Amino acid sequence: MIQRLLVANRGEIACRIMRTARGMGVHTIAVYSDADAHARHVREADEAWRIGPPAAAESYLDIEAILSAARAARADAIHPGYGFLSENARFARACREAGLTFVGPSAEAIEAMGVKSLAKARVRALGVPVLPGYDGERQDIEHLIAQAHSAGLPLIVKPAAGGGGKGMRVVRSTDELRDALVSARRQAESSFGDGALLLERYLPEPRHVEVQVFADQHGGCVHLGDRDCSVQRRHQKLIEEAPAPDLPPALRERLRRSAVEVARDIGYSGAGTIEFLFDGREFYFLEMNTRLQVEHTVTEAVTGLDLVEWQLRVAAGEALPLTQSQIVIKGHAIEARVCAEDPRREFLPSAGTLTLAEWPQGEGLRVDAGFSAGDTVPAVYDSLLGKVIAWAPEREHAAHLLARALDRTHLAGIHTNEHWLSRILRSTVFLEARHSVALLARRGEEFSAEDPVDVRTLVLASLAAREPVDGQANPWSLADGFAPNLTATMDVVLATPQGERRITLRFERGVARAAVVGVEPAEPSSDTLELGDVSRGEGWIAAQVRRERRHARYFRHGSRLHLWAGAAHHEFSIEDPRAHEFTASAATGGLSTPLPGVVSAVAVEPGQRVRAGEVLMVIEAMKMEHSIIAPFDGIVETVHFTRGERVPEGSELLSLSRNADSGE
Repeated sequence: MIQRLLVANRGEIACRIMRTARGMGVHTIAVYSDADAHARHVREADEAWRIGPPAAAESYLDIEAILSAARAARADAIHPGYGFLSENARFARACREAGLTFVGPSAEAIEAMGVKSLAKARVRALGVPVLPGYDGERQDIEHLIAQAHSAGLPLIVKPAAGGGGKGMRVVRSTDELRDALVSARRQAESSFGDGALLLERYLPEPRHVEVQVFADQHGGCVHLGDRDCSVQRRHQKLIEEAPAPDLPPALRERLRRSAVEVARDIGYSGAGTIEFLFDGREFYFLEMNTRLQVEHTVTEAVTGLDLVEWQLRVAAGEALPLTQSQIVIKGHAIEARVCAEDPRREFLPSAGTLTLAEWPQGEGLRVDAGFSAGDTVPAVYDSLLGKVIAWAPEREHAAHLLARALDRTHLAGIHTNEHWLSRILRSTVFLEARHSVALLARRGEEFSAEDPVDVRTLVLASLAAREPVDGQANPWSLADGFAPNLTATMDVVLATPQGERRITLRFERGVARAAVVGVEPAEPSSDTLELGDVSRGEGWIAAQVRRERRHARYFRHGSRLHLWAGAAHHEFSIEDPRAHEFTASAATGGLSTPLPGVVSAVAVEPGQRVRAGEVLMVIEAMKMEHSIIAPFDGIVETVHFTRGERVPEGSELLSLSRNADSGE
């Protein structure tokens, strides 16, 4: 059995692999780049070794650096996870030559499926359906054009050695054909070092279905059921489920049998996934992923098996733990990938400090997370933060359970997509299994709309905003502020994506009221709302507003306020002048951004004299501009960011020295 396992990966998959390994009594070894020196997977490993600078090419993709770490740590096996080197035949072979067990298939099996054109030819020979097209050796443009006309339009052009959607071109008319071929070849050569192309019939709205296979080194091979991964954005899966819904029983059985035949044909060993496109009538082979998939969790949920444990046992030479007849699939499971990206800004990747990370818990739920509160999310790697998985006896129940779990996923400090995912799960098209890989391209905007900020939400936000600032009490937090016959009044100004909103909170003669300026009142007959039963606890606030009681989870970090109410997540910037006090950093000349954003303007340069109140820099966030103001007369010493750069929350933007002529 494997004794010392090096996990050649990072993030949630590294944490997930080590969790199973520890349970089996295996010593776990992490590797990390400088960007991940304090990452969760490093903290959770028994030991960790640095392998290089942040760039993946100089760390997680550096075969020699990983092998060197394995030798130094006395590892006897390496698990590649997914991504990075997981499907790199050269890495698998190098591990074998170094006397290390590679937890995955042989280099020869990886090579057999690594080139799409060769894989399709091999699969076609087995009688497995393959889309009409061309995958031959002759690759001159004129021949490809002739083959395209023979296959018929529309068709898709793909790099033969590619993956991840890079270089793919959809051709719908003859006029587009030549340019598409030339462009695809250019990107194929740039991305993969191989300009060979393949052509295949384009299905405009197929479903993406796949089969989990597992094989050992003794000829055993089984399937663990099928999955549907049709909710995709730019060919990247976001929501996956098992089993695939609404497949005819006879077709499902043939699909699974075909997958096992493919794995057996190449002498496969370990976990693998055979992917297909389904047009509603027939399935067609797409590709084989010769590794563990991100979505393996839903298969685990419906089978009750641990696929990583199976991987470690098979890699150690053991036979498969179960035969095909012993594998039972129960219920339905759905997974959502929670990523650091902004759905409202065309999914712009987000990076910085995760100031809050509360993952949901409950019966039927599982979370595989790679980040905790306080962790830094680097800008140089994949955006996946974690996965939330729900299991239930029926598909619709699982979808609702997962949507509610995403509502209870509280993340702050960076932009994330969990609320966007919950909207998809609640949509009729998903619940009725009428979605396809084209869903987000055709209807994605409806899931990205802003949550409306109504008056009741603003009242809750204003109450949450009045918590003590830097330990200093305010009128709402003082007991005598609520004494009979005394009046406490305060204004809170909140910046929202729709503009500034001013809320006046007033407590007089035992009655609390709120007046909101900037939006229509809840009842047009009155611009003042009476509040009842205002209560709060650690991170939550509740109040009755005009006969409706509202409850919300909130989190405040500096001037940023997050409010989660029901299925909505709101983010505000607190503009209340009484809460705006410069920090010790500002007092000594260091000016930091109160929120993550993009530098939209730099008004000064080093050496320039400025006066108190002068605008030094402008940060754009939440579709609004926030000015960074000089706290005193002084001289600009350093400017750390330029126009267009992204800045994480808390970053020092520039530094000032006090002007000796000011007399201070």
